[in-house]
Amino acid sequence: MAVLRLLRRIEPWEFYISYDPKELCKETCLLYEIKWGMSWKIWRSSGKNTTNHVEINFIEKFTSERHFHSSVSCSITWFLSWSPCWGCSQAIREFLSQHPGVTLVIYVSRLFQHMDQQNRQGLRDLVNSGVTIQIMRASEYYHCWRNFVNYPPGEEAQWPRHPPLWLMLYALELHCIILGLPPCLKISRRQQNRLIFFRLHLQNCHYQMIPRHILLATGLIQPSVTWR
Repeated sequence: MAVLRLLRRIEPWEFYISYDPKELCKETCLLYEIKWGMSWKIWRSSGKNTTNHVEINFIEKFTSERHFHSSVSCSITWFLSWSPCWGCSQAIREFLSQHPGVTLVIYVSRLFQHMDQQNRQGLRDLVNSGVTIQIMRASEYYHCWRNFVNYPPGEEAQWPRHPPLWLMLYALELHCIILGLPPCLKISRRQQNRLIFFRLHLQNCHYQMIPRHILLATGLIQPSVTWR
């Protein structure tokens, strides 16, 4: 698989801070890959917020630089440090409706203001429009480190390994959002915003609706044992 273009690799410290699930930084970072039709080449680049959110910047740049027939397929993968807000979700849906040959997969390291009902609805609307949204796992962190980060020679294996529990908690909350359930993950700051606390508040509807394998992965339920 060849890389067609990569303007600039981000520095390791940028990747650590931007994509650390426990660091609630204000800046949003986007790493993305574009693949056209049946081509084996991948176009890679990155972006950040300006006066617009980074999702809007991507859409404006993509539509201004490329003019392609609607029959041409294009697959786009985003690695976002924050999930899209409601406004960006609506803009993404409009962009995809105007370009039916485009498919979009979004990996996020955190959920942006996930208690806000409009943001939750925006993510549901994206999923209902055919967009795949997932929380970044260890494999995605490794992929981004290898392909987007300007790591020093010999430090290919020094990619950040975040505690799986943090990733699982965000994945659990994303399931709640997609299923239209009440929030189960609460995040708070203490001691002048230096400490971040994750707290789960599960209701009966969560246990009833969230897939069993997700609950098992977080340790919220124990596997059943059948005695013979």
